[in-house]
Amino acid sequence: MTDLPAASAEAVEAAKQGEQFAAILAALQAQQIIQAQQPTPPPPVIVQPSTAATAGKWLAICAGGSMLMITVAFAAVALAIAAGCTAIVVLVVYGIWRDVRSGGGRR
Repeated sequence: MTDLPAASAEAVEAAKQGEQFAAILAALQAQQIIQAQQPTPPPPVIVQPSTAATAGKWLAICAGGSMLMITVAFAAVALAIAAGCTAIVVLVVYGIWRDVRSGGGRR
């Protein structure tokens, strides 16, 4: 019967652990009750822009894009005119240079 004090000590330890387990379980249940009583926050409000603002934005984008395309078209026409004028000037200067090299052309 020498195991009686050891068994008694183990029984006391088990009782302490059981009390700790009961305290932990009670704390968890209390936390669940408190969370159930707290109201849930309302969902955040999402502000939708009005359709007039959206339409105005797209009209402004279209107008800006149209002006950009018109500007690009005018620049292309100006570049073509400049290239044509440059070609004419080069041909005239080449003709003059060829006449000068050949001895002056007609006399």
